[in-house]
Amino acid sequence: MRSFLEERVMTLAGSLCAALALALASSVFGQQYPVKPVRIIVPFPPGQATDILARLLGDQLSKSLGQQFIVDNRPGAGGSLGTDAAAKAAPDGYTLVMATTATFGINPSVYPKLGYDPLRDFDPISNLGLTPLTLVASPKANLGSLKDLVAKAKTSEINYASPGNGTASHLTMELFRTAAGVKLNHVPFKGSSEAQTQLFSGEISVMFDAIPGVLAPIKSGKLKALGIASAERSQFLPEVPTIAEQGYPGFEAVGWIGIAAPARTPEPVLKTLQLAIANALQQPDTKKRMSELAFIPVGDTPVRFSAFIKAENAKWAKAVKESGAKVD
Repeated sequence: MRSFLEERVMTLAGSLCAALALALASSVFGQQYPVKPVRIIVPFPPGQATDILARLLGDQLSKSLGQQFIVDNRPGAGGSLGTDAAAKAAPDGYTLVMATTATFGINPSVYPKLGYDPLRDFDPISNLGLTPLTLVASPKANLGSLKDLVAKAKTSEINYASPGNGTASHLTMELFRTAAGVKLNHVPFKGSSEAQTQLFSGEISVMFDAIPGVLAPIKSGKLKALGIASAERSQFLPEVPTIAEQGYPGFEAVGWIGIAAPARTPEPVLKTLQLAIANALQQPDTKKRMSELAFIPVGDTPVRFSAFIKAENAKWAKAVKESGAKVD
């Protein structure tokens, strides 16, 4: 009979062999990936920034990894429908999803019956790019600065626009309203363009929107930029002070777009994708196009992206709670 020690040695040896076999299999799997086209689900309609960035990234990955990366637009329910479909896909690396401020950061707090959890049901791969939100005012509102807005809000009724209830635009203003201790009336619209039209006419005084959506109106004088919701001034609007430097330290709200895979995707596949994405973001044509979209490339690791998503969940959950922006 074998002694207890011999049994332990045999058991450990067996476990080690199994682990080595699994590691070898995973390594081979990662080296072979991809062997067929990869689908990137975009949970929004064609033509939006998420879609444009997905197609840009897909082209670069197709070149570097030798297989087609095909964009599959699945819009609906604030991006939740397409994201939920991705969560239920096979975790083999052949279905990816564009992860955004809305779908991974805000929706878990806005939709009580959301069919997915951004961290439980996905393996984050990389944050692709950031663009801070900007507080803009109608020239007809006669607001020259953030200080003017706060002072006026304490004595007058001010309406602010957003492209919809529970959006980053809406919730960022709620965060600011709380930080400034003022009352502002929310007027939701069906999109940023409709909301901006009301600002141009002077019917609405202010709103938050991502830099890509307001850069041209600011440059042309149709909108007045009061502050940038980022830790540092934006390279796209360097003359506009941050909200933090105007008396609200730590105030930050950025739009972001990343990419993720269904949970339990093999680690070597995730590593292959993360390295290929980091390389893609360094390509001159990618940098040029992202600059045109007013996005700052990131290209971080899965660990850092996961931590970032957790922090975003906590921040937006607070804003949702204060605003009551729930969607049945």
